Amino acid sequence: MHWWFYFTPLIGAILGWWLVALLISMLFHPQLPRTIAGIKFQGIIPKKLPALAVSAGRLSASLLPVNEIEQNITNPENVKKIMPQAEAHIDHFLRIKLVKSMPMVGMFVGDKTINNLKGLFMTELEELFPEIMKNYMGRLQEDLNIEHMVTTKIAAIDPATLENAFLNGMQHEIRMLKWLGATLGFVIGLVQLLVFLFLPH
Repeated sequence: MHWWFYFTPLIGAILGWWLVALLISMLFHPQLPRTIAGIKFQGIIPKKLPALAVSAGRLSASLLPVNEIEQNITNPENVKKIMPQAEAHIDHFLRIKLVKSMPMVGMFVGDKTINNLKGLFMTELEELFPEIMKNYMGRLQEDLNIEHMVTTKIAAIDPATLENAFLNGMQHEIRMLKWLGATLGFVIGLVQLLVFLFLPH
């Protein structure tokens, strides 16, 4: 047996580490399609990015259904929750802004009249707000195509940006995978060495 065979475990560890590093690199490289010996190669992420973008767009649209958002916004219970803030603004408008802009009004309009006006405004607003939001959400659904927007933005992401984000966010996990590959390679090499050393040939 050649002397270098005793280094089989070390060689296996190096190969295991290198293989994991190669597989991780193949996720992103080559970024553009390359043809070698008639076979086209491209990194998995760049190749699948358009399909991933479509899937993410569909998922986003399902997670952000405009109809459900509209129902939550126009729900009477939710409308009542924002009424105190609206009432405070209306009160401020009637008592301060209106008087400043039209001083003569302040001379003839007392607290009772202001309270009556505020009550009328609040009643009208509580009835009007759901209708306004329904119309707004209807136009928003037509103008804002969430699926198309998300699909377009993800498809336009530079693969290098994705790679940097992946490598920076998964440093610990990648290191553990490399060590796992090295450990498996070392164990396989050690088993081979022991087989050749102790089994009869």
